[in-house]
Amino acid sequence: MRAYVDQDACIGCGLCTATAPDVFEMNDAGKAVAVADTTEENQDSVQEAIQGCPVSAIRESE
Repeated sequence: MRAYVDQDACIGCGLCTATAPDVFEMNDAGKAVAVADTTEENQDSVQEAIQGCPVSAIRESE
């Protein structure tokens, strides 16, 4: 699976990149993007990023 960041909703706070830096990065527009799949090793940090997003811009997709 891979997380998906809604670019219209993202406010670029950086919480997800701090929580799961192996999965999320900031793009040139200052918004988060998922750059790696969710794995067994990073699943907890991805879920923490999803739950912690202040604007609920992150979800998991298949």
